[in-house]
Amino acid sequence: MRNLVIAATTALMMTNPIAWAQAPSEQSAPPAKTVNLTLEQRHVIKEVVKDLRLPKAPENAPATVGGTVPQSVPLQDMPAEIGTKVPQVKTHRFFVTNDRIVLVNPNDNRIADVIE
Repeated sequence: MRNLVIAATTALMMTNPIAWAQAPSEQSAPPAKTVNLTLEQRHVIKEVVKDLRLPKAPENAPATVGGTVPQSVPLQDMPAEIGTKVPQVKTHRFFVTNDRIVLVNPNDNRIADVIE
């Protein structure tokens, strides 16, 4: 009986070896952030932005890394002070919600990172 099971398994593997080599993914990984900020850099951004009097984005504005920001959400240019202290976000744009700063890649209008 055991030999029969082994033979059947081997036959199945030989008919579709790719299916056995690929492990099905139960969950897809969340999109990776496109900028890597230290805690200190996040703090710098928060401190500069909190002193600006900017309009808040609508409550339904997306805040998920990798998501696309709709045209209806007004984006702000990165302040020069942040660009100097955190150069990797100098060209990014951003918007502010009640409790988050959402960094947006200007090339594809996708969310690069969310600072809470």
